[in-house]
Amino acid sequence: MRTAQFTKQAETNVKAEKRKAWWSRYKSTLRYALHVITHPFDGFWDLAHENKGSLAAANTFLFLFLLTRVLKLMCTSFQFISAPVQHINLFEETFSLLIPFLVLCLANWAMTTLFDGKGRFKDIYIAMCYALVPYVMIQLLMIVVSNMITFEEGSFYNVMLGFSVVWCVFLAFVGLMQVHDYSPLKTAIFLIVTVVGACVILFLVLVFFSLLSDAAGYFISMYREIVYRLY
Repeated sequence: MRTAQFTKQAETNVKAEKRKAWWSRYKSTLRYALHVITHPFDGFWDLAHENKGSLAAANTFLFLFLLTRVLKLMCTSFQFISAPVQHINLFEETFSLLIPFLVLCLANWAMTTLFDGKGRFKDIYIAMCYALVPYVMIQLLMIVVSNMITFEEGSFYNVMLGFSVVWCVFLAFVGLMQVHDYSPLKTAIFLIVTVVGACVILFLVLVFFSLLSDAAGYFISMYREIVYRLY
């Protein structure tokens, strides 16, 4: 009996240590985002090659990005946004950003794999998620600021919104360059190729679901016709 209790206690202690180590690493990878956005060349290289990032932190930043978008639509002062809150579909708004983001990651991985890209899909996804951090930081702040300034002072608000987007695009560019170990020119070319590839993927997905819908409609109508004739 004592041996069983000792074994159970040891297993509990091991699980507690693993959980503590996981949380410690998770907090460390969250904090590392500040280094990435201020020192992108070193930061993204370490993310891809030194395992300084984590999927948990990347998922957190992606969730905060989607949450920021929703809060922006719902909480920004009416002076700076005209979205009708009562007609906002939260799921639609969320997936309208999430799906293109994942498709872009997939398209970049698919295209670069054919041309000596060194990044795995996991590396690309983590780098792209870390590149979203300035958007979250600045846009959340601007939601609060929008309710404290007048419309005449909106130039500052608009400049900061544009700056957050430009910063994210720059970080995504550097991140993909470091992940794949490409030159700046090659990275720029493959960014364009990635966008084209993402459009092709979305087109094929839409065609597939359109054909699937037509096929389902055909079999449903045929079933109804058979039922009608038999009964």
